Amino acid sequence: MQRKRYSPGRVPGTLLGLGAGLAVVAGALTGCSAADTAEDVTVDAKAGAAAAPVAPPGRYRTLFEPCGAVPQATLRDLLPGTAALTDVERAAVLRGTAAVTYDTDRRVGCAWTADSGNGTHRLVLDVERVVSYDPTVSDAARAQEVYTRKQLAAGIAVPETPAPTPTAPTTAATASGATKVSATGAATPTGAPSSPTASGGATPPGTGAPSTGTPSAPATTGLEPRLLGGLGDIAFVGDTLGTTGGSGTQRVVSVVFRTSNVIVTVEYRQRTTGAAAAPDSKELQDRAQNLARLLADRLEE
Repeated sequence: MQRKRYSPGRVPGTLLGLGAGLAVVAGALTGCSAADTAEDVTVDAKAGAAAAPVAPPGRYRTLFEPCGAVPQATLRDLLPGTAALTDVERAAVLRGTAAVTYDTDRRVGCAWTADSGNGTHRLVLDVERVVSYDPTVSDAARAQEVYTRKQLAAGIAVPETPAPTPTAPTTAATASGATKVSATGAATPTGAPSSPTASGGATPPGTGAPSTGTPSAPATTGLEPRLLGGLGDIAFVGDTLGTTGGSGTQRVVSVVFRTSNVIVTVEYRQRTTGAAAAPDSKELQDRAQNLARLLADRLEE
């Protein structure tokens, strides 16, 4: 029987077909595996993405009615000119005039005015609810920005946060009351008196460099524009005195405080005419602060 001749490099047709089929199947399996892996990676990446933090909303969503927020007895004290009015006139003055606003859930206000024999008293109340439209900034933080602008406009600086002071290392050799040992072994107190002067005597205390002549700070009365404590989250009082037409004067006192995302401004002014004395700063400040504290309590209800 004659044997078939075998030529190197040639593959029988049956084996070639079988090999091609296996390659197609392997390619399909590889493609599926790659697709599945890519899809798994995509899903895992989306599942692991962290959502951006959202700032908390403000404490207040609505505002109180301003013209009815001040008790009648308080208004009579703030507006002494109402005592000379008729009952009908007094009722109209004490009712107040509401401020025109577009959204009473965002801003409200009211004003009262009464004339007296030697001038005029006027009270203005403004209440603003601040809303932040930035999801990363809270309503209270945005309200603080508005409050800060008002404080700066009143001439009251915003205190800077002091940087931490580095603490110098303390060793036994530099500690108070410690002694240092000289080369001879004798102990010498570190608090030794100052070196003697040329005349042989020690330098007396208080005889250092001569004074530069810098003037001292002007005396304060305690009634200057300043920060207030115990009123809302933060508060200040402003006080300005100016002249009006003729020889009259006008003092304007403003008490502004913030509670969460609400800012309340109490403006109390008195105008005098003729030779009348200028309005008393302490009296107006005390009255405005008392009303501001009353309104702060109202916000807590």
